Amino acid sequence: MNIAVVGLSHKTAPVEVREKLSIPEQKVEAAIAQLRSYPHIQEVAILSTCNRLEIYIVTTESEPGVREVMQFLSECSKVPLQSLRPHLFILLHEDAVMHLMRVASGLDSLVLGEGQILAQVKQTHKLAQQYKGVGRILERLLKQALTAGKRVRTETSIGTGAVSISSAAAELAQLKGQHLATSRIAIIGAGKMSRLLVQHLLSKGASHIAIVNRSMRGAQELGSLFKDAPLRLHLLSDMMQVIANSDLVFTSTSATDPLLNKAKLATVLAPDRPLMLVDISVPRNVDADANELPNVRSFNVDDLKAVVAQNHESRRKMAMEAQGLLEQEVESFDVWWRSLETVPTISCLRDKIELIREQELEKALSRLGSEFSEKHQDVIESLTRGIVNKILHDPMVQLRAQQDIEARRQAMQTLQLLFNLDVDVNQQYS
Repeated sequence: MNIAVVGLSHKTAPVEVREKLSIPEQKVEAAIAQLRSYPHIQEVAILSTCNRLEIYIVTTESEPGVREVMQFLSECSKVPLQSLRPHLFILLHEDAVMHLMRVASGLDSLVLGEGQILAQVKQTHKLAQQYKGVGRILERLLKQALTAGKRVRTETSIGTGAVSISSAAAELAQLKGQHLATSRIAIIGAGKMSRLLVQHLLSKGASHIAIVNRSMRGAQELGSLFKDAPLRLHLLSDMMQVIANSDLVFTSTSATDPLLNKAKLATVLAPDRPLMLVDISVPRNVDADANELPNVRSFNVDDLKAVVAQNHESRRKMAMEAQGLLEQEVESFDVWWRSLETVPTISCLRDKIELIREQELEKALSRLGSEFSEKHQDVIESLTRGIVNKILHDPMVQLRAQQDIEARRQAMQTLQLLFNLDVDVNQQYS
């Protein structure tokens, strides 16, 4: 078995490519089912965020497994593989393991050290469990990655003052000349990104903020988190009117098609009325043609790189410190991975000893006769199980703990010879 990851990110693909490969949460179940149907893919987990789509697999053979994922991505996005391939990265085994650790720790993020990605990896793990994508190997890997992410945040300073996509968006608006304290601001969407946006905008002096959302309940839930701020709440049906009365608009929704474009904006905006749009959604909420309007300036997540670069350098040393912790976690996973080869031998030994125990117990109970009470039978059953478990405990622990590969394999061969074990190697990953 092999671990592989195939994907693309803000490092390899622009937003117009990433949005075509975004897999919204409601489509993850179908995507996992389709990937699991391919002959070489045994396990699968999908990480889809505004800055990346990564598909982690356990495959019987690396090359055909990777090809099957690439085929899926091409079919899913309706982008020919020839056009897609330059934007994809492929990592195998230890490189794939380290990559996931870096992602969960925020070391591979556009905003170095950002904390939101850990929650996104956690959600990836949850959905992969829910939709039966993960087995023994990816289950362990995802848990190890979450542990690594938590360690980096608690044992290093990389998360201290880390900016998020939302704070970078607020800084971008300022960088482009927007005066937040006096601007009339609208935020389309009421999810986590919008919550962080409100938080950062208020800290920068913004006082005229409108929230536009498809449900009033969602808008009210966001508003309840900022009771001291005079947030104005609107439904999506009021969106164009709210935009017409705004100087600055942030969009952050899960819509798969653009909410705003040149034609819609032209109908509500006065020709002499300037408007700044900052779209932090993937897929994009604002069509690229919005920039064709002379009074509109539109930015997307890829435009945040200039803001992020300003504080990236100061965090680089922290990232090197975090890398040392990740190497420990990768080594820990690798030790576990190597120990998997002991599973068939241990399982076969346990099955053989258990069969002997059951046969001998049956003989003993038949000799004792029917008058022997059920309570006494239970005591003997428990006694024999306890003896077997205690006898097997030390050999099993020692075998798993043996890190010298040759010594471990020699020990397994010795056990197989002494106990005449017929080992099924396919049990290793089951």
